[in-house]
Amino acid sequence: MTAVGVGLLGASALLLACLGIVGLVAYSVSQRTKEIGIRMALGARGTHVLSSVLRQMLRPTALGLVTGVVGAALVAQLLRRQLYGVSHVDPIAYASAIGLFALAALLAALGPARRALRVDPLTALRYE
Repeated sequence: MTAVGVGLLGASALLLACLGIVGLVAYSVSQRTKEIGIRMALGARGTHVLSSVLRQMLRPTALGLVTGVVGAALVAQLLRRQLYGVSHVDPIAYASAIGLFALAALLAALGPARRALRVDPLTALRYE
């Protein structure tokens, strides 16, 4: 029962993180609409625009991952003193959590980033 509760808390934390990333990328795209329109009007390929938008998401995601891993290591150290058999360093668990979050962040950012590809250059140039 405890494992199910912890799993639900982890899933809700992942969902909240993904919603934050969607909001961040959507806001970034809305602020860069004119720039994206100019790039598309000058002939930029969709992959370049998409990679530009996704690259901007990379720094906050990496910072969040580093902060989360350090926080998890500190909490695991505290729990190790309280609970028998809890290891503070489990590389497989940390690696899988980092991989899962990175994949979820990428998938969360793809929606708003793909919307940037559908920007009409004429509309974007008039956008303000």
